[in-house]
Order: sequence, then C-alpha cells, then structure tokens
Amino acid sequence: MYTEQVMDHFTNPRNVGEIPDADGVGEVGNAKCGDIMKMYIKVKDGVITDVKFKTYGCGSAIATSSIATEMIKGHTLEEALTLSNQAVVEALGGLPAHKIHCSVLAEESIKAAIADYYKRQGIDPGPLVGQQSDCAHCCEA
Repeated sequence: MYTEQVMDHFTNPRNVGEIPDADGVGEVGNAKCGDIMKMYIKVKDGVITDVKFKTYGCGSAIATSSIATEMIKGHTLEEALTLSNQAVVEALGGLPAHKIHCSVLAEESIKAAIADYYKRQGIDPGPLVGQQSDCAHCCEA
C-alpha cells in the first residue's frame, strides 16, 4: 500500500523539531482529518538554510513533511514556492488517493512559513506567495 520511500520517511523522518529563532513559521491543518503541520524556516540571503517540522497526523503526513523539508533546504524562497504537492507525491513514489491531502498540507505549510517570513520582513506576502488557504478543502470527500 505504501512505497519504500513513504515508509522510510515515516519511520526515519528528517528535519524533525523546532527552530526557536525561526525566520518564518507556518502552521496548517484540518481538524476534520486530524493532520496538523508546523514548518519552521531559517533564511539567509534569500536561501532556506535550515528547515524543521512538527507534524501531528498519520504516517503519510509525517512522510510528506519530511520529504518536503529535504526538497526545499538549501533552495531559494522562490524555488521553495514552486514546490507542488504533486512533486512531493512523486518524490515519495506515490501515495494512496485518500492520502493526497497530506501532500497538499506539506505544500501549504511551506507557503505559510514563507508568507510569515515575508510578513516579518515588512513585505506583503500576497503577491509573492499567493492566497493562503485554510486547508478546509484538503479533507473534503
């Protein structure tokens, strides 16, 4: 049912934890499905130098958070904003259809952390990050 990559990132998640002095923090979730993701980023010269996450949820939620951090660490904010939930799914070798919402949460948590970073810099994140979602759509059947 789950790929080797999903199982690896679930049982050995990368970049777990908090960054106490984070430059941006994004939290997304949906009480309906029970998954909550919190993403922390450190940024230097427009590059994400460190990223950590805390996720409350299923194995797919943890796996998508883990792989997403690996996919944006060392990349520019602009590059990180191009990360799609589909790219997360592909990097994990696929997810069951009913777990795709986890990849959406991973994408949204990154965007929320970057939006928070821009707000802290006094920059309106809207034109750069786009409209932020409340993820209510993530778990609709």
